[in-house]
Amino acid sequence: MSGVADDAATPAEGRTVWRRAVPVAALALALVGVMAVAMAQGVLAASFAVSGTTSQISARKLTGKGLTVFTAVDRTVDGPGRPQARIGVGNATLTGLCESTRVNTPVGTVTFKLTAGDRDTAVTVDDLVIDVDDLTGDARFGRMELGRDASTLDAVPHSQGAAGQFGLQATDLEVDGIRTHARSATGGNFRLKGLALSIRPGDKGCY
Repeated sequence: MSGVADDAATPAEGRTVWRRAVPVAALALALVGVMAVAMAQGVLAASFAVSGTTSQISARKLTGKGLTVFTAVDRTVDGPGRPQARIGVGNATLTGLCESTRVNTPVGTVTFKLTAGDRDTAVTVDDLVIDVDDLTGDARFGRMELGRDASTLDAVPHSQGAAGQFGLQATDLEVDGIRTHARSATGGNFRLKGLALSIRPGDKGCY
């Protein structure tokens, strides 16, 4: 009988034990909730040590008043720096927003996903700053200045680079079908209508 009990208590190899996974997922959701509140109150700074994890971000449409682009270096707590494109958008509005991050946990890979803003409601954020590896979409810029010294950019508050570095800015922008791999994002006064958070086993990204 003891052998039968032991077999019942021991999970089959490769099987996820969900009673162990639930606390991990709950903790992740709680941390995300705290971060969302902090970002909504403008508490998080634009510069911090990043986790080194890349997130997929997509949106049907992004519009903004003010755009800045320059190079920056993101640093992890215990790793080397990584060059990024730092994009600042003032008064950003997004529809069909999706953000997903693959996370390795003791019980296997899970995907954290956040969605918000449908065709009738939009996500809004002030002074969005996002560090990206790449970005694709169909874009329209307003009056643009290409090659401006990054330290003099003024289209978005608190979004300037180092003196002598290449910079770009525009008075406004509109991007359809945006897709990007991002290392970090900050902003103030996030308004996430239709917010939905989920954690699912496996790799189930936004695209």
